[in-house]
Amino acid sequence: MNLPFYIVDVFTEKKYAGNQLAIFLEAEGLSDEQMQKIAREINFAESTFITKLSPESNTATIRIFTPEHEMKFAGHPIIGTSWVLMNKIFGNQPRNITLKVPIGEIPVHQSGDLVWLKSAQPQFLDTFSAESFLSFSNLSSADFDDAFPIQEVTTGSAFVIVPLKNKKALENLILDKDIMNEWLHKHCKTNHRALYFYCLEDDKLISRMLCIENNQLIEDAATGSASTCLQAFLLKYNAPEIQIINHQGDFINRSSQIYFDGKLTENHFDIKIGGETQFIAKGEWEV
Repeated sequence: MNLPFYIVDVFTEKKYAGNQLAIFLEAEGLSDEQMQKIAREINFAESTFITKLSPESNTATIRIFTPEHEMKFAGHPIIGTSWVLMNKIFGNQPRNITLKVPIGEIPVHQSGDLVWLKSAQPQFLDTFSAESFLSFSNLSSADFDDAFPIQEVTTGSAFVIVPLKNKKALENLILDKDIMNEWLHKHCKTNHRALYFYCLEDDKLISRMLCIENNQLIEDAATGSASTCLQAFLLKYNAPEIQIINHQGDFINRSSQIYFDGKLTENHFDIKIGGETQFIAKGEWEV
């Protein structure tokens, strides 16, 4: 059994930056175990598997796997998979499609070089004190931006949003993996446990996403699901409208640009993130 697949870089204006993604077509015959093994073999942050394709309605059902587990929702896999479908697979090259993922239907559209998704409504979970981070990081109390809370937020995948005062604190960040892992398991409300540090300095938004996977501390180059959570957080606590670029991956040599366009109106969040996708390769995967 051979599967056609594509490799792209997502949330980047140039090749060999942003977040890598593998997209496998004709995956309806694969078992959960096979999808997980393939995702582990290719070892990108995520890989997607298209299990149903409906060109007549411009829809597709996909599953998203990290090397360790399946995700209910993830931003860069949806953006990258949509770009491939709209520009390489669907013959009519539609500008609007819908991807079906475990949390529901995600509307996606392309405008120019940018592909945009609209996220589900956020949930704001527990808040935490800055002091609780001192045990597993090199941060001092003065490094946290106390104008904002530290809070776990989810739009399908949950992240603890951690505001820092400046780029220096973000760049110099060091975490103790084992103590961090204990903290995440003790405090996070969902099975998806990750930290999303950010700073707003001179009107520039910079971020870092760190989690533990396969007992290793992992930093992601561009995290769309975390960006939807951060956008919701900023709409709630900073301003009810936002148009800004979120810069991630700068400190691991995979610079990424995630576009924010959001609005909060009477407790309804209109959260959209967008980005460019760069085609890298295509081929056949022998199962």
